[in-house]
Amino acid sequence: MVHLIFVLLGADFFRERAKSILLIALFFICAGLIVFIDALDDAIFFPIHFFAWLFLIEGIGTLAVAWSGIGGQKTLRYVKGSIVVLVAILIFSGSHDGNFLLSMLLGILFLVDGMLQCVTAFMVRYRRWKVALSWGIFEILVAIFFFQPYPTNYEGTLPYGLGIFLIFAGVHLLTLASRSKRLQGISVANNSKTGNSNQTVFREGMDSTRHEWDGPPGENERALTVHVWTPTGSSKLPTRSYPLIDRYIAAVDVNGVISTGHAALETPEGIYISLYPGEEIDRSPDEFGRILRATAENDIPGVYQPSYAEESKKWCPSTVQVKIRNYDPTKLDEFWRNYKQTEIYNLTHRNCSSSVSNALEAAIDGAVFRLHGKKAGWKSFLRVLCTPELWVAAQIRKRAITMAWTPGLTLDYARALSMLVDPRPFGWVKVTRSTIEIMSKKKREWHLQDSSSHKDTH
Repeated sequence: MVHLIFVLLGADFFRERAKSILLIALFFICAGLIVFIDALDDAIFFPIHFFAWLFLIEGIGTLAVAWSGIGGQKTLRYVKGSIVVLVAILIFSGSHDGNFLLSMLLGILFLVDGMLQCVTAFMVRYRRWKVALSWGIFEILVAIFFFQPYPTNYEGTLPYGLGIFLIFAGVHLLTLASRSKRLQGISVANNSKTGNSNQTVFREGMDSTRHEWDGPPGENERALTVHVWTPTGSSKLPTRSYPLIDRYIAAVDVNGVISTGHAALETPEGIYISLYPGEEIDRSPDEFGRILRATAENDIPGVYQPSYAEESKKWCPSTVQVKIRNYDPTKLDEFWRNYKQTEIYNLTHRNCSSSVSNALEAAIDGAVFRLHGKKAGWKSFLRVLCTPELWVAAQIRKRAITMAWTPGLTLDYARALSMLVDPRPFGWVKVTRSTIEIMSKKKREWHLQDSSSHKDTH
């Protein structure tokens, strides 16, 4: 999540606030340690029910707007909302059984995430896989702590959980502050070379007065487009039904032919990013474990497709498109110039989907800062943190970089990022606005009915 926040708000935002973020990070870590240590004895002075109400409001709010999500977004919203509401109910129960179930729930979440991270890190061996493996082992140890009753016989579960959350949040903010500190000197050096100060630059055709949109870009609106050929949508024959697998990994048609799908990125400026393997990859079960490794021995020559028009003509039109208004073509062009110098394809480390996802992050760098300029203060920071799609995008990215980017993950990632860089009204605001509009419409209809019935009587 730290990486996404940094990308969305941009380096310019954090250069000016490095010290403030450092202080907030230290406060979170200290507060988390105090809450955690205070819960180690049987005398719990923690305001449990206050946080239970916060959990309940957050959970109901997430469930209320979950329907507006698409694909994996909707699923993740429903899962998150349901878990948070369940946690609130268990806290309100105030019984030993409720505390026990809450401990088991938190333990299972940490255990599943930790084991998944350990297994994928060991199998894929991506860059810094040892760090991810260590973090996964730590999550498993946290899960064991929640499973066993010592020292409060499950009475301190919520303070433990909140303490760990505050510590993790503080560590993440500390990382953010460290990155911001390193960038403070860079800004002065760059400005002295170019003679420019940090300015908000709007792309040609983009309305600089708008900070929110009610929906995605229109057909004739200039926008970056992420093209996705889903495994089922790109298959020439009907496919067998394998839930989740045929959405995020591969689809198998009635003849047993495997389709993995594809992803590409296109801009009105003429940039087209679409990476193919230059030679056929052996996908036999005997070689499956070996080709999953994101190591140099699995690198093969890669081929970049010239344009969407030519690619779709040779194959078929993309199944789904995600359009984004707020992007920086200069940063994307710089990324693309460097990226295409290396014509290498790796099934898990450097494939079509990872190319598009990395390019998309380069394109949206500083998107929030572009919208608000110097007015992008702590309010903008909090808005990004409170947007549900930030959590959705962070979870998708975490799974993708520890396993592999696939067209399905890239599709959900692009959808989540589009909601962050082309902000919509907050879910509750949108629901309230829709309700008011419906009520106003009904009121007008009833008024017209009353008026017509009054005329009929006379």
